[in-house]
Amino acid sequence: MPRTIDLIRASKLPSNMMQFAAKGALSVPPDENIEILVYLARNNKIFGDLARMTLAGWDEKASLAAASDPKTAREVLDYLVSPENLRPKLLPALLENPSVSEGQLAKFAISASQESIDVMLQNPRVRASAGLLDMLRSNPYLKAQQSSAIAGLLSANQTESSPVPAPAVPHADEAPTAATAAEPAPQPVPAASVEGEEVPDETISAYLAEHATEITAEGDKPFQPVGGILELLGSDYFPVTENKTMTEIAPSEPIAAAASAASAAAARAKPAGPVAGQRDNTVQKINRLDVKGRIQLAMKGNKEERSILIRDGTKVVALAVLEAPKLSDGEVEKFALQKNVLESVLRQIPLKRRFMKNYIVVRNLVSNPRTPLDLGLGLMKHLQPQDLKNVSANKEISETVRKLAMKMYKQKLDAAAKK
Repeated sequence: MPRTIDLIRASKLPSNMMQFAAKGALSVPPDENIEILVYLARNNKIFGDLARMTLAGWDEKASLAAASDPKTAREVLDYLVSPENLRPKLLPALLENPSVSEGQLAKFAISASQESIDVMLQNPRVRASAGLLDMLRSNPYLKAQQSSAIAGLLSANQTESSPVPAPAVPHADEAPTAATAAEPAPQPVPAASVEGEEVPDETISAYLAEHATEITAEGDKPFQPVGGILELLGSDYFPVTENKTMTEIAPSEPIAAAASAASAAAARAKPAGPVAGQRDNTVQKINRLDVKGRIQLAMKGNKEERSILIRDGTKVVALAVLEAPKLSDGEVEKFALQKNVLESVLRQIPLKRRFMKNYIVVRNLVSNPRTPLDLGLGLMKHLQPQDLKNVSANKEISETVRKLAMKMYKQKLDAAAKK
């Protein structure tokens, strides 16, 4: 006899039973019940929201049992450990579960809260994994003390895995591995790219002066991307694969001493500076900057830096990207279609005459569900008939916009027929 989950996957369960399933009310074993809920939450448009709500309030003891059991379905474990679904009390069990892949843990590590980072740094599996430690090191919310502890663990792990002493490398925390030995030594990341050298300081000074009140009001507000750090980096950011030969390393006195010494050194150093010998990614670089620093980078930086800073939750920083002399039309076309930017960014784009001459920018703004209603309605008159028709069929945007688009589409067709 097939299991209930198999009937649900085959769409053979009646609608009323599906509703019971989404409430977790079916008479099935606990492990199958949670598997059903996860399947519905991920794959069912009708009952998915109800299933997600049920999972969020699912019995903690049953959830912990599922998180601890290596035999739990992979789909369930992936759901429980995902950053948007994880319940903090389940984290220790998920870290210990060998069926939870290192890749899934890496996705969580890159956006974990400071409390979760502390939990991960106490876990033997994480302490023994260079891949997970590297992901934690890339976390933009990392505190200086946590960063120092990670550097100590990486150094200790490297020492233990190298039977032959590696040659000393000046000003580096760890010896190069075989994978990196052939690569050129990482160069310090400049404060601004080559593009930025052409931006006059007067331009930046004028922007800072014009927005001085806003900058003062923001104070030392850190970089917080709209939509969250995980969405910013994307799933392709996680190259970590499961390590099937991983060995546990219990906390030891040498490791603790190394972490403590590194922490003390970090406390004496400037918190905003990079760790010597460490290759920083762009997000880490941005995370060390204050509001004024991010404004300067937005105007002087390269394309990658602009693509990240346009999503800065600090309005005055995001708008500075639109003032960058090197900003291309192609970049603005993408910004106009993004759902994870501030509304003020979308309102500012049409105020730039240069951008409004680009038809794709106008079309993308109208098609963007995040574009304010009044702005979208005002720009619609510039669209061609086929694009008006496409907008009228776009169910992501406001019904008001869709109806007006269809009305204007018919009007333009009638006008063309009369000619």
